[in-house]
Amino acid sequence: MSITPKQASKRNREICGLAPIVPVLVVEDASTARPLAEALVAGGLPALEVTLRTPAALEAIAEMAKVKGGVVGAGTLITPKDVENAVMAGARFGVSPGVTDALLAACEAHGLPLLAGAATASEAMQMLARGYDVLKFFPAEASGGAAALKAIGAPLPQISFCPTGGVSLNNAKDYLRLPNVICAGGSWVAPKGMVAAADWAGIEALAREASTLGA
Repeated sequence: MSITPKQASKRNREICGLAPIVPVLVVEDASTARPLAEALVAGGLPALEVTLRTPAALEAIAEMAKVKGGVVGAGTLITPKDVENAVMAGARFGVSPGVTDALLAACEAHGLPLLAGAATASEAMQMLARGYDVLKFFPAEASGGAAALKAIGAPLPQISFCPTGGVSLNNAKDYLRLPNVICAGGSWVAPKGMVAAADWAGIEALAREASTLGA
């Protein structure tokens, strides 16, 4: 089933509104995917972005899609083939570092709401002209951080952002207090060492802490 830009934006707004932080996950071993997702969801972070940066990513998405209460998405979408693979694996939303016409067309054709990356006012305006008003601000810190996103928001208040890239526990609130930020993406809630050690209780605790950041 296809999706229109308006429908995609509405769905992205719903997903981004589930919690203040969307975990950005690089899964090396698919066997860790399900318990990792369960820990994050239990901690109050139901929207999960699995980046397509490892051979295990698609299998990880498929495993996380089985977790009750979770909404798993595929990150680092670059090509139409990435979109097709993500949808087949069970992804319910997509995230990209930037955007191309081919990528947008593929997401719309496959019914996958895309949280497309934008780093400048011009890129944000181009997406708004296409009907998308919920975007990813990436790379957030390298693009000027919360101050830059605040400045972009002044003339473009109708666009909501999910800043990702360099967002941490230390600076997340700087972003989340902005009126044009709906949530933020971060990887600190699933440290590589904790995942390797299967410290699911520790990850749940980090998720619980992150879930309160928007309060």
